Amino acid sequence: MAQNFLVSWSGLVEGQYWTLITSVFSHNAFLHFFMNMFVLNSFGPILEKIFGFSRFLKFYFIAGVVSSLTHALVSAWLLQQPELPALGASGAISGLVILFSLMFPRQLILLFGIIPIPALLGILLFIGLDVWGLVAQAEGGGFPIGHGAHLGGAVTGIIFYFGFIRKRKVPDPSKLQEVF
Repeated sequence: MAQNFLVSWSGLVEGQYWTLITSVFSHNAFLHFFMNMFVLNSFGPILEKIFGFSRFLKFYFIAGVVSSLTHALVSAWLLQQPELPALGASGAISGLVILFSLMFPRQLILLFGIIPIPALLGILLFIGLDVWGLVAQAEGGGFPIGHGAHLGGAVTGIIFYFGFIRKRKVPDPSKLQEVF
């Protein structure tokens, strides 16, 4: 598992480049897997319907690779822990959520699955929480969460939106009602 499905700066330096992808498809706990798949199932079908399967899948893989690489870079240079491993789809999922929220900023999403808030506010809170968590980790505290990976995925979603999507007409979310 550690050699083939966990990404770290040390592993990448040793040539384990495949972990940039394999780590996105591995999880270490049922709750971790469930939460990622719940969020993927909430936002993924909508974006897939808009972009088509191929473009959606390309974005997901790119967001996953960027989030894995971001984790490795942040761990090595900011946290000074190049051997710190990561796994999970959270970074790629973060990219999807950010992309959705930029496309549909006023669409209500459920914070913690309960509290309805506009998507744009949700991503601002999400990014703020990850920045705060990363600062806490840099100071020796915080939780064992891949904040660097989340932020890498978020940046991927932001770049994709402003580089490719914003120029095009975004569909009205009410026209996608059967997916919501």
